[in-house]
Amino acid sequence: MVLAINAAMFVVEIIAGVLASSTGLIADSLDMLADASVYAISLYAVGRAANIRRNAATASGVLQLALGFGVLIEAVRRFIGGGEPIGVAMMAMGFIALIANSFCLWLIAKHKSGDVNFRASYIFSANDVIANIGVIVSGLIVKLSGSQIPDLVIGILIAGVVIRGGIKILRMAGSGTETS
Repeated sequence: MVLAINAAMFVVEIIAGVLASSTGLIADSLDMLADASVYAISLYAVGRAANIRRNAATASGVLQLALGFGVLIEAVRRFIGGGEPIGVAMMAMGFIALIANSFCLWLIAKHKSGDVNFRASYIFSANDVIANIGVIVSGLIVKLSGSQIPDLVIGILIAGVVIRGGIKILRMAGSGTETS
């Protein structure tokens, strides 16, 4: 269910991000795509040998890093090229994504002390909730100020969270810290 929610939210949020000219929404949508991919990889790894689970976690971490750096590139492109993000759309989509990610976090919470792939999934969902709140707040600031800067800032912050999550997962996978 978490995989389906994230895949669906990626599609909805990338469309909203493009239509709203929002780096924050585009960043969050790519984070949803990364999460959906990580959940698929984690499902593949369940019940398999420890080295396969570690390799799956490594793939998840590398994917997170790639998407995080992709978001940074998009933020720089928008900073140079300009854009007029729509604050109301950012807030509305951010709120919908917050509901979806909060539900996913609740579903995953009981597995957060399992193997590295479940811990990775929990980290991703917790980061998403934080990012959604950031998108909502930046949407409000964009609406009130008329500036694109808050949108760029939240896009860069989301990229940082994604990159940090990827690094954490790579460290967990590299150390072989698994409990199941």
